[in-house]
Amino acid sequence: MASPNKDVMGRCCLFECTRPPILISDGRTDVRAYSVQKSEQKEFKVNWDEHGTAMFHIDCWNALRRSASAETAASISIVLTEMEKDMIKEAARTAETHYSSKSVEQEGERIANLLKSSNYCIAFTGAGISTAAGIGDFRGIHGKWTTQDKVKHYGQRGVSNKSGYRLADLRPTYTHEALLKLMDLGYIKYLISQNTDGLHILSGIPESKISELHGNAFMEKCEKCGKRYEKNLQNRNQSSSVNVPPKKCERCGINHRTGGICPDERCGGYLMNTIINFGDYLEADVLGNATNNAKRADLVLALGSTLQVSPANSLVEMGQKPTRLIICNR
Repeated sequence: MASPNKDVMGRCCLFECTRPPILISDGRTDVRAYSVQKSEQKEFKVNWDEHGTAMFHIDCWNALRRSASAETAASISIVLTEMEKDMIKEAARTAETHYSSKSVEQEGERIANLLKSSNYCIAFTGAGISTAAGIGDFRGIHGKWTTQDKVKHYGQRGVSNKSGYRLADLRPTYTHEALLKLMDLGYIKYLISQNTDGLHILSGIPESKISELHGNAFMEKCEKCGKRYEKNLQNRNQSSSVNVPPKKCERCGINHRTGGICPDERCGGYLMNTIINFGDYLEADVLGNATNNAKRADLVLALGSTLQVSPANSLVEMGQKPTRLIICNR
């Protein structure tokens, strides 16, 4: 029996597509609508799986999307049932396009030339760069907010089939390592991240070269003296018999205290996490460092972010004018 070709992603899910299977080097679009039983898919033009996901050639997906939103019969290239039109419109909200290897190489060369010509380039990262590490994003095809919206509108049909992860098992991805290399070579001067997974610092980015706007899951700080510590057993005063009382945050309603005591015996304050939740203010010094570097930037490399969260998204346009902004996501 012949071994399966690892370069083959699978067949296009548009039934009428007669082209060869999609290769890993080809362009493709991955989509997720909501689950529909096979018995309900009579006269459907797409081979949706049990979770409502499908893969297409980019032009096949574009034809489906145009047909689903067409207002006149003359502009319809694929006749769809009303249910399938609804599925395609829902899937279009978070469709993820993977461009062909050739297109990526061409764009990569253009971006490399921009990096080489820049005097002060900064990088701005979002959850999309950590999905390869097993961490879910927020607005991607299986993102947290994506799934919440689908469940709200479609009930159990909108549930995602993706599982969770253990924070302690996370490791930096190729993207994290590449950013470190670009910084080591001097092409990137500073990094601003919305991520709380701590993978940038774990990859080797110096703390002096990064602003983690929304905190770091591996870092704690003393609410009394403000000192920061890596979150591990060595930083806990195990001999202390103090029972740390919870303290509900007035802004986000969450208890930030972690149960630890400041290792500085002269302080003895309670340790708290550094995560910024909805309603919390960004830490002034972290935001200040990010703002100062953003204003100096003559080029911004934004990776894995929809740039929808404020005030973080305002940073990418604070630099020298005219703004030079590279956005790389799906």
